Amino acid sequence: MAGSSKQRPDTGTSRIRSQAAADMNRAQRNVTVLAACQALLLTGNAILIALSPLVGFELAADKAYATLPVTTYVVATALSTVPASFWMKRVGRRVGFMSGAVIGVLAGALSSYAIYAGDFLLFSAGTGLAGLYNAAGQYYRFAAVDVASGSFKSKAISFVLAGGIVGAFLGPGSAIWTRDIFPDHLFLGSYMSTMIFAFLAIGLLMLVDIPPPSEEERQSGGRSLATIAAQPVFLVAVLGGMIGYGVMNLVMTATPLAMTAHHHPFGDTAMVIQWHIVGMFAPAFFTGTLINRFGVLKIMLAGTLLMFACVAVALSGFEFLYFWSSLVLLGLGWNFLFVGGTTLLTECYAPPEKAKVQAINDFLVFGTVAAASLTSGTLLHLIGWHAVLYGALPFLALTGLASLWLLRHRSA
Repeated sequence: MAGSSKQRPDTGTSRIRSQAAADMNRAQRNVTVLAACQALLLTGNAILIALSPLVGFELAADKAYATLPVTTYVVATALSTVPASFWMKRVGRRVGFMSGAVIGVLAGALSSYAIYAGDFLLFSAGTGLAGLYNAAGQYYRFAAVDVASGSFKSKAISFVLAGGIVGAFLGPGSAIWTRDIFPDHLFLGSYMSTMIFAFLAIGLLMLVDIPPPSEEERQSGGRSLATIAAQPVFLVAVLGGMIGYGVMNLVMTATPLAMTAHHHPFGDTAMVIQWHIVGMFAPAFFTGTLINRFGVLKIMLAGTLLMFACVAVALSGFEFLYFWSSLVLLGLGWNFLFVGGTTLLTECYAPPEKAKVQAINDFLVFGTVAAASLTSGTLLHLIGWHAVLYGALPFLALTGLASLWLLRHRSA
C-alpha cells in the first residue's frame, strides 16, 4: 500500500506534465500555421503598399488623391475590425480567418479588373475590399494568445508577426517580377498575384487548431467597456498601438511618392519598402524575449526613440541611403511599439471580454492609420516631405511620455 500511495502523486504529476507538453505543442503548431498565414497576408499587403500610391497616381485625375486607394484600404480595415472580432466570437477563429481570406481573393480580382479598365474609383474599392481581409488577419496575433500561456504569450505574438519577414521579400519581389506581365496594363499582374496568396491562406487555415469560443465567451460580456478602458494599462497599450501604427503609416505611405518626386527609380523604392518591412518583422524573432527580460514598457519606450531617430535621419537628406535607413528605423520602432502594445493589452481583459477589447483596440489603431494615410498624401502634395516628418513628432512625444508615466507608476 505504501508503495502504491507513493506512486499516485507521481502519476498525477506525469499526467499534468504530459498535458502541459501537449498544450505547448498545439500552441507551437498553431503559431507556425498563423505565422505562415501572416506571411501570405503581408506579402499581399507589401504589394498593395508599394504599388497602390503609384497606381493611384496614374489613374487619378487629381493627383492630390493619389493615396486614396491606400486610405480606402486602411479605412476599410478600421471599420471591419469590430465586426471581424464579433464574427470570430460567434463562429470561431478558423472560420473567421477563412472568411477574410475569401474576401482577399475577391479584392485581388476587383483591383486587377480596375487596373485593366483604368478605373480609379473601382481600384480604390478593390483596395478597400482588401482592407476587410487585412482586418481579419490582424487577429492572427490574438489567436496565438488564445492557446498560449505565461511567458509564451509575448513570444507567440512575436513569432506570428515574424511571418511578415517573408512578405518583406516576397511582396516587393513579386511586384517587380509581375508588374510587366501585361505590358499594356502596368502592375495588373502584381494585383492578380495577390489573389493567389489569399487563396493559399485558405488552405493553410484549415490546419488551425484553436478551440471554439466557450458558451461563457459567447454569452457573457464581462465588465463594461468603460470600466476596462478606464485602466491606465489599457490607455497606454492602445495609445502605443495607435501612434506606433499611425506614425509608421504616415511616413511609409508618403515614401514612394517622395522618392519618385526626387527621381529615384521604382527598383530603389521597392527596395526601401522591402527593408522597411524587414525592420518591421525581423525583430519579432526576439521581441518577445526582450519583453520578458526588460519589461514591456521599456521596449515600448525604445520603440518611440527609434521612431524619433527615423524622423531625424529622414530630415537629413533626399539620397537613397537616407530613405532606406530612416524606413528601417521606422520599421524597428513600429515592431517594439506594436508588439509591446499588444502584449500590454492582454493584461487588461478576461476571456469573456476579449472580443470587445480586441475590437475597440484595433478599431482605434486602424482608425488612426486611416487618418494618417489621408493626411500623408495631403501634406506631401500641398507642403512637402518634411511636413510629413514634422507632423509625427508631437504624437511620438505623447506615447513616449505615457509609457514613461506608467513605468514610473508601476515602479512606485
